[in-house]
Amino acid sequence: MKLILLGAPGSGKGTMAAVLKKEYQITHISTGDIFRANIKEQTPLGIEAKKYIDQGALVPDELTISMVEDRLAQPDCANGYLLDGFPRTIAQAEKLDAMLASKNTKLDAVINVTVPAEVIMERVVNRRVCTSCGESYNVVSRPTKVEGVCDVCGKEVIQRDDDKPETVKQRLVTYEENTKPLIDFYMAKGIVITADNSSSPEVAFQQASEALSEMGFQKVQ
Repeated sequence: MKLILLGAPGSGKGTMAAVLKKEYQITHISTGDIFRANIKEQTPLGIEAKKYIDQGALVPDELTISMVEDRLAQPDCANGYLLDGFPRTIAQAEKLDAMLASKNTKLDAVINVTVPAEVIMERVVNRRVCTSCGESYNVVSRPTKVEGVCDVCGKEVIQRDDDKPETVKQRLVTYEENTKPLIDFYMAKGIVITADNSSSPEVAFQQASEALSEMGFQKVQ
């Protein structure tokens, strides 16, 4: 099963990805995680990517496409994968289609996670992340027991630069201009599944799993 996860920043793609990975036993490939790891290690790719991420802009295709192609060629992708954060533009989507066609395969479905912009702003601006283990919190709905300290590992919890209000607004504008057209691109192929995450992740996943079941994909028991 080859899936793509679409949705604006802060729409809950990470939560959806974790459940899909567990329930369907597929590899989750997050370009965001790969970028953050490179930024933390200050690799040449990380240094270059950080310039764009801190501004809420998209990382250029040339810094992304070859990395994804190499990742899909690894053995753990043989039985299926979930792409999260790629493609983000029509150009990237066309490149992905060409990559898959060269291997005589194609995407099975695109899951589009939807949430109103005002809800996303409230969620993301209040998000805090552990600098060590990556555990995520929310100062309103899921605060840490001790302010600024991770419940899991005891390390510092911070607001990421790309979660600050001015950056979130720019990220949403960037999404509307560049990534949202992908929905129409994949709608034309008839493979889009809409998962409404306005109320809860459970509702969104139920919608996605029912649609996947209708397509012949079942959760791993």
